[in-house]
Amino acid sequence: MKNYKNILYALCCLSFCSVIGGAIYEHLNIVPQWVKAPPASLAMFQGDYGAHLEVFWINIHPITLLLFAITLILFWKSARRINILLPFALYAIVLGITSIYFVPELMEILGTPYAKSIDESLVERAHLWETLSHIRLLFIAVASVYLILGLTKPESRMVKSN
Repeated sequence: MKNYKNILYALCCLSFCSVIGGAIYEHLNIVPQWVKAPPASLAMFQGDYGAHLEVFWINIHPITLLLFAITLILFWKSARRINILLPFALYAIVLGITSIYFVPELMEILGTPYAKSIDESLVERAHLWETLSHIRLLFIAVASVYLILGLTKPESRMVKSN
């Protein structure tokens, strides 16, 4: 019966690592291209066949948050709780910052009409976005290691001290 809890914990880890994998993929293959020379380099997101990367993000975040919440509830009285709670809290903070800064700034930059010229102010904004996004990725990558390390802890209940 306890096995389902470990499976849910592993699925939470997998989902969280999928978030990180998606971010790493974008930072290695997509971001370096569009930050090079906006608005000319933004063509990959525009037109009838533009990339719609948000489809992945809109789907993976709610799944990951739900798995975190369920896993935290299941392991609340366990020594694993802190390994779930801290990454979950950090992830929630990162998502809050993402919704306040990263998404609006990205949408504003990507919404710039195509032009063959390069806008130096857009290049600067894009590079700042990229740098801050690397920092954001580093935080959640470290959190994922902490989450995964929780799988190595015994599932025993925490002992209450008097």
